[in-house]
Amino acid sequence: MPELKRLQAGHAAAVLAFELANRAYFAAAVSDRGDTFFDRFADRYSALLAEQEAGLSAFHVLVAEDGPVLGRFNLYDFDDGTATLGYRVAQHVTGRGVATATVRELCRLASARYGLRTLRAATSHGNAASQRVLTKAGFVPAGPADPADLGGKPGVWFRRELELQPRQ
Repeated sequence: MPELKRLQAGHAAAVLAFELANRAYFAAAVSDRGDTFFDRFADRYSALLAEQEAGLSAFHVLVAEDGPVLGRFNLYDFDDGTATLGYRVAQHVTGRGVATATVRELCRLASARYGLRTLRAATSHGNAASQRVLTKAGFVPAGPADPADLGGKPGVWFRRELELQPRQ
C-alpha cells in the first residue's frame, strides 16, 4: 500500500527519478519545469527542505511499498490558516483514484498536523483530470486563476474549507 510521507533529504534521488520519468507526461498538462530545474535540482531540493523546516510549507511524497515515488503532494504559501495545494502523480498510476485518495488524506493532515482551515488549488481549464480530483476531494470552484499562476495557462481556483481535526 502506498504511503504518504513528509519530504525528507533521503527522498531526493527518488523524487528526481519521478520527475525525470514523468517529465513529458507532466508537460502535456502543466508548464514544463525546464532544464534548469533538473540542472539545479539539488539546490532547489535543499531550499524546499529549508522552507519546510521554517514552517512555511509542507511537502509530501507518496511512496510505493517498493520505494519509488508515485506522487508529490505539497502545501505551500501558508498564510493565516490557509495554504495552496499542488500535486502531481506518476502517469502509470493515473485513473486509479490514487490522486483523489491522497488529496483527501492531505486535507486531513492539513488540519490535524498543520492547523490549516482552508486549502486552495489552481488548475488550468485544459486539465480536466485535476479538476475531477479536486471536486471528488471536496473542493469547489472559487473563481478564475490568473495565467501567471498556471505557467501562462488560464484556469480556475478551487477551494476547500477543512473540518477541524485534533492536532497530531
